[in-house]
Amino acid sequence: MPELPEVETVRRGLEPALVGARFARVTLRRPNLRFPFPERFAERLEGRTVTDLSRRAKYLTAGLDSGETLIMHLGMSGRFDVALPDGRNLSPGDFYLEGALGVPKHDHVVMAMGTGATVTYNDVRRFGFMDLVPTGDLAACRHFAGMGIEPLSAALTGEAIARLFRHKITPLKSALLDQRLIAGLGNIYVCEALHRAGLHPETPAGVLARTDGRPTPKAKLLARVIGQVLTEAVAAGGSTLRDYTHTDGTAGAFQHAFRVYDRTGAACTRPGCGGTVARIVQSGRSTFYCAACQPGAGRIPAR
Repeated sequence: MPELPEVETVRRGLEPALVGARFARVTLRRPNLRFPFPERFAERLEGRTVTDLSRRAKYLTAGLDSGETLIMHLGMSGRFDVALPDGRNLSPGDFYLEGALGVPKHDHVVMAMGTGATVTYNDVRRFGFMDLVPTGDLAACRHFAGMGIEPLSAALTGEAIARLFRHKITPLKSALLDQRLIAGLGNIYVCEALHRAGLHPETPAGVLARTDGRPTPKAKLLARVIGQVLTEAVAAGGSTLRDYTHTDGTAGAFQHAFRVYDRTGAACTRPGCGGTVARIVQSGRSTFYCAACQPGAGRIPAR
């Protein structure tokens, strides 16, 4: 599933084609994706102009001049193709790393814009979805109610981590993946951030808060490296694993900078470490870490 950097990369790719443009015609080629489309979905989009395109966690949100917001989620394999008025198609359709999944039979939503551009949503697995909600109700809608803080915002600080994790005995990796606490973090970037912070993924989350609730130095470091990892990944265009690519069909490059993710048995990249990347399974997901510089659960090194 695309994680936050990949979704942010898609947002940036879609922005020039959508923001300020009017939906001239919207064609639905099936009645549903993961969920049924909202009532009169195409009719409510047609004639409306996109005022802004934002991201909330792993969701895309397009504000409309009608006072509604279009919510889009890519699911496991969703992608957008952008065809320009001059005939250029920004997504070739045969770029997927595991087969040509972008074939036309999986084009489920076709949005013809007033500018002449065409934005097509393609989803082979149909785990993505689209919804329309009143813009004023966006924060409280069923998709975002109870969602945690944005990891790329100023809200993610050591103090915030200490407050959110205080008294929690759940493993640190599980706490970071809890979307009710921090929204948008996924398996890849949590593994990478924990390695940079020198924290074992099975460490009880609560150890990052002092007894009085103040953050430990490691809590502050973790907040900082989460931002660094995500920012670097966005700059690299995300990570291409299985189905994800940009709107122009090119692959993200951050997977070439992985320090631990999917590197079982490889040497740790931390200078002077000498350790080896190991893999464990947590809640059915692979976790990658270095046992040498990410000491066992509950042990927090001074550095």
